[in-house]
Amino acid sequence: MERTHVVAAIIVDDLDTPTRVLGARRVRPERLAGRWEFPGGKVEPGESSHAALVRELNEELAVTVLVGDELRGPHDDGWHVTDRHAMRLWFAVLTSPEPVPLTEHDELRWLDATTLGDVPWLDGDLEIVEALRPMLG
Repeated sequence: MERTHVVAAIIVDDLDTPTRVLGARRVRPERLAGRWEFPGGKVEPGESSHAALVRELNEELAVTVLVGDELRGPHDDGWHVTDRHAMRLWFAVLTSPEPVPLTEHDELRWLDATTLGDVPWLDGDLEIVEALRPMLG
């Protein structure tokens, strides 16, 4: 079965020496409401992953970003976050004012290595959170 490709950003305070990451709390669908994730979304047909990432962040958080390196997943197509979705993630820093939750989220929170576990992440993001934790200084 081919998985749907999604992209997300690990928005950090600094690309070279990150200490904090931005988490976003979902409002829908109902079964995911209240759970936290890395902002992003589906890649549209004919769209590059990078273009999809920039578009999704603008649609969801009204931000522009500078995209850095990819956090490579354990599979050829990235991280298998559900049985139907493969996600690729890139580090990014804000190049516009602070983000605001628009449609998909109702709260945003900056988290550091000690507070990453303070929010209930989506099940598919837990492996990513654990891979990210030692990277936060």
